[in-house]
Amino acid sequence: MFDSRLRPLIDPPLNAAAKRLARTGISANAVTVSGFVFGMAAAVLIALGAPLAGLLFVLLNRLADGLDGAVARVNGKTDLGGYLDITLDFFFYGAVPFAFAVLDPSKNALAAAALLLSFYANGASFLAFAIMAEKHGLETDRQGSKSLYYLGGLAEGAETIALFILMCLWPAGFPILAWAFAAVCIVSACARVLIGVRTLRRIPTI
Repeated sequence: MFDSRLRPLIDPPLNAAAKRLARTGISANAVTVSGFVFGMAAAVLIALGAPLAGLLFVLLNRLADGLDGAVARVNGKTDLGGYLDITLDFFFYGAVPFAFAVLDPSKNALAAAALLLSFYANGASFLAFAIMAEKHGLETDRQGSKSLYYLGGLAEGAETIALFILMCLWPAGFPILAWAFAAVCIVSACARVLIGVRTLRRIPTI
């Protein structure tokens, strides 16, 4: 919901940093993979009972996620880069709730399962529409320059990262935060499905 509003604020510093990185020869894919490593480190630290240390790596993951796209815009976007970016992002989004379930299964497992279900529904509605949008040549730049059609929703990247930060700062509140955000994600997924159905119905069948 807030991603498009944050872009004018975060893009200028990211673009400036990306130009410096690109001059050193660091590729966008290298930044993406580094971010993935940071994200998995965050999950491991959370599962081991160090959520504040995990928070540092959550933030590093998000910094890398912003930088990889900016570097790609300097060096030129590739299909491989877009594929790695979205795929490894979903790995990270799933790893954090799972880590909290491992941290305290008796308190967190059911809430983590509900959150992962909502992520699955949200991701499916997002990616399925992106496939159809590519097929029909639909484009949008509402979320900035992306490798695939970005169908907005109530629960996007900014909201999810805010959630993960809160979870790391208040691990005892994980069940409350997870259930609440799962509800938001389900609403977001249903809205995306309705938007997708309405949009695709307007496209003539070939």
